[in-house]
Amino acid sequence: MQPSYLRFSKSNYAWRKDIDYRKNPELYRVGKGEQGVLICEPYKSEILPFWKFKNIEVAQKSSQKIFKLFKHYLKNNDFVGADLARKFLQMGYTRARRYANYRGGKKYDKDNNYKLLERGTGEAIKAEAAKIFYQLWKKAEANVQYSRAKTEWKKKIG
Repeated sequence: MQPSYLRFSKSNYAWRKDIDYRKNPELYRVGKGEQGVLICEPYKSEILPFWKFKNIEVAQKSSQKIFKLFKHYLKNNDFVGADLARKFLQMGYTRARRYANYRGGKKYDKDNNYKLLERGTGEAIKAEAAKIFYQLWKKAEANVQYSRAKTEWKKKIG
């Protein structure tokens, strides 16, 4: 079974690098999971420098800074920024879990027909980092202002 990223279709992807989503928020789509998180500017450049999960201390500092940005975007009625900050928190969880489960964060063996590698070979410290991101990701999702804004956005724009 091939990883989904090998079947990626750039032409069907809703997010583009050449759009300023702060100036053109109507072009932003919520999508599924973490979609668009590493593309949507200027938010990517604002949030990405803080996104780290090397160990518990780094993950705490990183997730707290990103959550602070999440709240800042909400305070300024910037749904796109808030949604992308939430996605970075989610991605902190999923990537840290990947490194906790698989040595070097590599899930597939590209030299062996993308065979799934052995699970349980990763770093235990990354599992702890994942928990930290998970808590703030879920706190962001549970935020009433964010939830309402997301529901409205999806109804109006997608």
